[in-house]
Amino acid sequence: MDIFGGAPRVLGYPRPVLAQCGTNATLRCQIGGDPRPDVIWERKGIQILSDGRYKLSEEGKSYMLTITGVTEQDAGQYICKARNSVGETYAAASLKVEGEALAQNGEPRQLEVNEDDLTTDDKPRFLIKPLSLRVDRGEDAAFSCKIWGTPLPEVTWEKDGKKLNDIFESSHFSVGIQDGGWFQLKVYRTRMPDKGVYTCKAVNRHGEALAGAVLLVEPVPEREDIKKFAVAEGKHAKFRCFVTGKPKPEIIWKKDGVPLEPGRRHLIFEDREGYYTLKVLYSKVQDTGLYVCAASNTLGNTLSAVHLSVKGPTVRFRRPLKDIEVKERDVAVLECEVPDESVPAAWYLEDQRLMPSSKYGMEQRGTKRRLTIQDVGMDDDGVYLCEMPDGGKSIAELSVKGTIVRKLPRKLEVLEGENAAFCVEVDNDDLEVHWFKDGLKLHETHQTILKSFGKTHILVFVNVAYHDSGVVTFVTGRSKTSSRLKVKAARHCPPICPVGVKMDVDRPNSALLTWDPAPNSQTSTRSFFVLERQEVGSQEWQKCFTSETATSAEVTGDSVPCEGNYRFRVCCINKYGRSGHVEFPKAVHLVPGPKICTRLRSCEVMEGEEARFAIELSANMVGTWFLNSAQLQNGERYLIQHTQTKHSLVIRETHTAEDTAEVTFIANGVRDSAVLKFNPVSELDSNKKVETGDAIVLYCEVSHPSAKVSWFKDGEELHVREGFNIQSEGNMRRIVIHSAEHCHSGVYTCETSGDVIKYNVDVAEPPVTIVEPKDDVVMERSIGEQIDLQCELSRSRGKVRWSKDGQQVEEGGNVQLISEGPYRRLTILCGSREDGGEYVCEADGDSTLVFILVRTSNDFFLELMHLAPERLDLSCEISQADAPVRWYKDNLEVEECCNLILEVDGTKRRLIIPMTTIDDTGEYICDTEDDSVAFLKPLIVLINKHKIKCFF
Repeated sequence: MDIFGGAPRVLGYPRPVLAQCGTNATLRCQIGGDPRPDVIWERKGIQILSDGRYKLSEEGKSYMLTITGVTEQDAGQYICKARNSVGETYAAASLKVEGEALAQNGEPRQLEVNEDDLTTDDKPRFLIKPLSLRVDRGEDAAFSCKIWGTPLPEVTWEKDGKKLNDIFESSHFSVGIQDGGWFQLKVYRTRMPDKGVYTCKAVNRHGEALAGAVLLVEPVPEREDIKKFAVAEGKHAKFRCFVTGKPKPEIIWKKDGVPLEPGRRHLIFEDREGYYTLKVLYSKVQDTGLYVCAASNTLGNTLSAVHLSVKGPTVRFRRPLKDIEVKERDVAVLECEVPDESVPAAWYLEDQRLMPSSKYGMEQRGTKRRLTIQDVGMDDDGVYLCEMPDGGKSIAELSVKGTIVRKLPRKLEVLEGENAAFCVEVDNDDLEVHWFKDGLKLHETHQTILKSFGKTHILVFVNVAYHDSGVVTFVTGRSKTSSRLKVKAARHCPPICPVGVKMDVDRPNSALLTWDPAPNSQTSTRSFFVLERQEVGSQEWQKCFTSETATSAEVTGDSVPCEGNYRFRVCCINKYGRSGHVEFPKAVHLVPGPKICTRLRSCEVMEGEEARFAIELSANMVGTWFLNSAQLQNGERYLIQHTQTKHSLVIRETHTAEDTAEVTFIANGVRDSAVLKFNPVSELDSNKKVETGDAIVLYCEVSHPSAKVSWFKDGEELHVREGFNIQSEGNMRRIVIHSAEHCHSGVYTCETSGDVIKYNVDVAEPPVTIVEPKDDVVMERSIGEQIDLQCELSRSRGKVRWSKDGQQVEEGGNVQLISEGPYRRLTILCGSREDGGEYVCEADGDSTLVFILVRTSNDFFLELMHLAPERLDLSCEISQADAPVRWYKDNLEVEECCNLILEVDGTKRRLIIPMTTIDDTGEYICDTEDDSVAFLKPLIVLINKHKIKCFF
């Protein structure tokens, strides 16, 4: 189970889209996540903004990119990226464009080039192919080639048939393009797995070309000297190695060739800076040895080694501490010998100094130094140190074995805004457990997650703040373990200015702007690049591009509001601030292309009426009108007008043969279409599916405000009444049902002279759900008792299905299934052992409730707590006064003594211990010829066969 739950995930991957040239294409991607993710679309690493021909929209969890008037240049792959505070994901969508954009008269559109006129010079070809290389390991390798093609080909590099992005981390290589058609691939600090065949692939719409080269990487003799590191006994030793690779490498730490596992004194983790870290806590002389960080992935492996020397104290202990293992609630004794009787000693539990108390006893006898720990618990598990005044230390580990197998860390430090996770493992998956913070019991909320998986129990504080610091305690029975949570204020790191800004203006009516992130910029805080523009002569800067990952942007004339010279600058922002701006060195002249300010709208008319169409452009230019691909001329039937940026068309004396005809307007770089309709009534919503209680609105639009309509349901005419309203407003006609009921289902018709529209209305009752109890129920019952399992439904007519351990429960005999209004009950008249198990009540609204019925029994379980020294009385009553009785402790018969008294009082038998001690713990049995009773201190279990009555 994912207890953190909300990372973005793709619910529905985009399907490939095939579009005809000149039409609109929509790419869709369904993405979920909590919190709701930020979604962007990219192509070739450049973010797409909702502007010009691109429109970004969303519906629920569906995210759409719509491209109007697609051309062959729009074909290719588009990336949908989603990210929130928990994680990120992406999906790829492909667009294929077929055919040419044709004019409405069937001829190729102006400024388009016929495929037959293309020469082979337009296809990509290598003028200079990349050369094979041989380099020493660690050197950079660069492949260069020169490619010709019109348009300029798109170039990709592969290694051994795999894309570089799939096998290399981004910092290990770079690809670039230079003036004159030169393309370059550079591999930094080559490694042995980098050797292989590199392929350059050049593609444009007229074809593709391939060229390959071989890279040989020569090994460099390894240096024999190994780094050495020394530490005093009792101090911590910390090793870090930095490893990168794609796929992400697997890291293994070894000591003297043996893999190390995380434990009490060995911490293995990846820190926030990306270093793989091994920390040896409270080093012992035995920790001296060779430590190796070994990294490997599917493409190779590497390692780094260091030798650790642990130096003992100048004056050594006569006899050091030894590791010990004790059971929970026992007494632990740690003992060592110092060099001289006069040498004092201090005791530590890791970094906490211990002082004499009822918990810790400290003795000094001659040269012996002893630490006694009473009533050992899980929090006593750890590393203990005995320290002499000169700094010499003796170290031992105390292992506590008990109910808790894996205890909490002694302390946990997290940054504000992060999640604090605690994990405990116990030896039994049926234990009752509780979590506390600063003595208060914790319950699950939206910020406190409590989960149990068998023997493992997890507590997570989500998005912690400074005030969440405190002591976290896990308790099960008499066992507990604690941890101190410390929340540290997060470092606020404002971003750093981008560097290496460049502007390529050698392209028509556009500029390519590139930049690099600051070399020492922080990666832990989410940052964005913001590109701004300023028209020369103006003081105002306006944002024109934003991206989290892209380091380039192409600015075209279509993106600016008016013709002029423009400057650009870039900065970096995050939630802690904004970096300074870096201005690009040049200004570029940009001219906006024509745009549609007011689009064509479909026109609905009656036969013989005039049809009017109008469009407004951003610039004054000549346009042409078409009707079903036939060019229109100004004349008796068609009135064509052009006033500055506005164009209009009037079609006189329309007739039904032109129903659904397409009216198209084309100007230089602009195209728009609309439909001529002859429907006197237009259906806007012919199918309705609603739940009871919802409102129903059926509406349509007529061609004339004075047109009359009649409404019918299942053939009967409808009239205005309570909860039911018929409305007429301009060309709109509506019928409104304020609160739908099941009787409102049926076929509704709206009729006017010469036309009829049908509406299918289906009123469905909401699904039946279980409203009480809201959570699953655990019940205990005894043999012979009546058992009632009951729930309440959301409505009385709902149906439920009862099952026990996966099998449907049928009524009859000892089982009754009762339905009273919204209540449903399963009754077992006389419970037996076989009736224990898991009962499920399932409603037809896909709502289930689980009853866990503990298997019924006549055995009794009682708990008695004793704290030494206390008086203990074990008493029972037998059925015959003269029956012989024997007492046993741990299967050995007990005899009376000064601290154990056996009493006989008629039918009563009693065992008395006046002053209990730890040695008295055990199982006591009172036995007759036909029956027995067992007492387990502190848990007393009574086995009742209706012959012995027990009292406490």
